[in-house]
Amino acid sequence: MALRCRLRSLIIQRHRLLSTSNLGSNSRTRQGSKEKARAALSVICSEQNPERVVDICRSTALSPESHLDRLAYSRAISKLRESNNHEGIRAFIKDSIEQLTCRSERFVSHFIVLYGQGGLVNDAVKLFDEMPEMGIERNVKTLNSLVTSCILAGEYGEMKRVFSEFPGKYGLEPNLDTYNIVLKGLCKSGSANEAHSILAEMERKRIKPNTTTFATAIGGFYEEGNYIDVGKMIQLMKKYGIEPGMSIYNVRIQSLCKLKRSAEAKALFDALLSRGMKPNWATYGHLIYGFCREGKLDVAKSLYKEMVDRGLQPEAQCYFTLVYYLCQGQDFDAALGICKDCMSKGWVPNITTMKSLVDGLVRIEKVDDAREIIRRVKEKFSRNADRWSEIEAALPK
Repeated sequence: MALRCRLRSLIIQRHRLLSTSNLGSNSRTRQGSKEKARAALSVICSEQNPERVVDICRSTALSPESHLDRLAYSRAISKLRESNNHEGIRAFIKDSIEQLTCRSERFVSHFIVLYGQGGLVNDAVKLFDEMPEMGIERNVKTLNSLVTSCILAGEYGEMKRVFSEFPGKYGLEPNLDTYNIVLKGLCKSGSANEAHSILAEMERKRIKPNTTTFATAIGGFYEEGNYIDVGKMIQLMKKYGIEPGMSIYNVRIQSLCKLKRSAEAKALFDALLSRGMKPNWATYGHLIYGFCREGKLDVAKSLYKEMVDRGLQPEAQCYFTLVYYLCQGQDFDAALGICKDCMSKGWVPNITTMKSLVDGLVRIEKVDDAREIIRRVKEKFSRNADRWSEIEAALPK
């Protein structure tokens, strides 16, 4: 009962603005559904009891038609998997399927993926097998969902089996998306070397690879330290008339930064600038992360300034990375400035990072700034207000 009251309270709060609006009835209904899903998602994210997570989803009557509802489904499944509640996942998905008023390939594909996210690949395969009994025809999209499900579950052997056996067994022809998904799984499982055979099969079947194909393979080869094959992929792109754009450069820069070879990534960055190419927020984000990890905070700060000067909007994780590493490096003044920029966008780093910043500001005798940070965090996260009040009470007077 308390749980339902909590959810109802959130929904009522979010509906207050709607009740005074001039929206049409259909628009209000759609908006109301979105607010209900947002409220459910908010409660799911903070709820620790997996059984209550399922109750929230059931009481909200989620539907895979809505993007927000799909996010809530995904978060709920992740929570259940974290607690190894496999029976809860099975019951939740089964109930959701039974409650569908209009079953379609799209919705079944969604639940196949959710089974994989929950670590239940056998259940995903079973649902795929049972599709005709539900009056739904299998197609390459549902095949792709099943391959994705295997990857999410980390069942790469099963992914290979599905890919090799199911097209012939069910009369389905893999498409470009199928090959790209399989390639992603191979690279995630440390088998990037199999990219060559995948590309050869695509050529035999006259399926032209795209930028995603090569970006995935290049990322996989970098992760395995196979720089020779990185070069081969770049040459092969030319054969197919694909010019390396920013997406390819971003993969290369990100991969080098992950390998703590940020200086090489920066050289690649400088080379693309000299060619007149325009980096995006992701390019800078990868470089900033790389240099922060290597302790080169002055370079990271310089890149951040350059990024902002170019009119590029950093994404939340870029801010979080900078604030965290600047605090680790005892540069609390810089961390404060970037944290303020971050909070002005409505984003707040996690409580551990914020506590580190507050403690650092106190050490450099910026207690008023520490209090202001605490005040803004309490406004943003009311559920942690008591904890922050305790921290504030311990500050020097």
